[in-house]
Amino acid sequence: MHTATNRRQPAHNATNRRQPAHNAANRRRTFPARSCPARFISTMTNANNPVHATAYWTTAREHGELLPEELRAPGPGEALVCALYSGISKGTEMVVHSGAVPPRVAQQMRAPHQEGQFPGPVKYGYLSVGVVEEGPEEWKGQRVFCLNPHQDRYVVPVSELTRIPDDVPTRRAVLTGTVETAVNALWEAGPRLGDRVAVVGAGLVGGMVATLLRTFPLSRLQLVDLDPGRKNLADALGVDFAHPDDALADCDIVFHCSASQEGLERSLQLAGDEGDVIEMSWYANREVTLPLGEDFHARRLSIRASQVGVVARARRHRRTNAERLELAVSLLKDPVFDAFLTGSSPFQDLPEVVQGLAHGTIEALCHVIEYPQHNAEPQQSAPSHPTDQR
Repeated sequence: MHTATNRRQPAHNATNRRQPAHNAANRRRTFPARSCPARFISTMTNANNPVHATAYWTTAREHGELLPEELRAPGPGEALVCALYSGISKGTEMVVHSGAVPPRVAQQMRAPHQEGQFPGPVKYGYLSVGVVEEGPEEWKGQRVFCLNPHQDRYVVPVSELTRIPDDVPTRRAVLTGTVETAVNALWEAGPRLGDRVAVVGAGLVGGMVATLLRTFPLSRLQLVDLDPGRKNLADALGVDFAHPDDALADCDIVFHCSASQEGLERSLQLAGDEGDVIEMSWYANREVTLPLGEDFHARRLSIRASQVGVVARARRHRRTNAERLELAVSLLKDPVFDAFLTGSSPFQDLPEVVQGLAHGTIEALCHVIEYPQHNAEPQQSAPSHPTDQR
């Protein structure tokens, strides 16, 4: 799945959360204060006592390494975050790993806390969960999501952090950024009562879209994929599954998430007259050819891109990126999302894991990276579904 790809555009105004870190301090927000367990008191007391960190870098095409660095002390309105988990956004990160980011969109593709330039060396990623170890008193000890690369400790403005609700397990929270992508697509498409909807491509983002849509009052929803094994995911989500040849046509909305030319062609065929195809795939440097000379014009079809770097136009004047992230993480209280967490590895194995994902020897929807046990996780309130706690 290559759907979360060009989502990370830098912001151009104060309402967009994707601003580079040095501008983010202008958009600080606060949450209710929580007590800080003693074990989260940092040993970093001044600039002469730096914290050592390790981060994953793509150092060359199809090659990554874990490299050490020293962190500066957090300044006013900043926090030192100790990572607990991070998720690999397979589609986007494999594009970066292969050096396939087109130069003309390199700036739009930058992640909020990216360092370096494409094709590399570059530090890239945006699904990180951790606990605030040092920073403003009301933030200490809080579990947070951040659009940060794979790194065991990092310093960011607190305005770039999203607090994880007590009823959302820490591990599941790595999916926040992908749920955000799905939320934005639904805002873009605006499904209505009784709509017939297909989601083509049952990978991470397509599955997320279907998961959110399953609660809508639709007359029909199908998750469509060539891989018959994806029926297991559809069953876990409680959504109907169909092979592309068997998918039902005359749809009001088709979400295309397969990142393939054939998938987009089939999406156009499944859309009913004057229907909308919401294109969520990103093809990087690949060319795509479409049969626009057939009935595309006669049936007045529309193809519309959904790009998560900015809030969808239908909500742009009433929602900020920060509010969209807060909505996304709140939705993760539903244990159904655990179906997307399909593998895990320790942080020290990350270079080999990325190679395995790139070469197809590791199959995953979202592969979770686990950080060392000394990155202690704070206690949570008792969850409503204790068996879902991970």
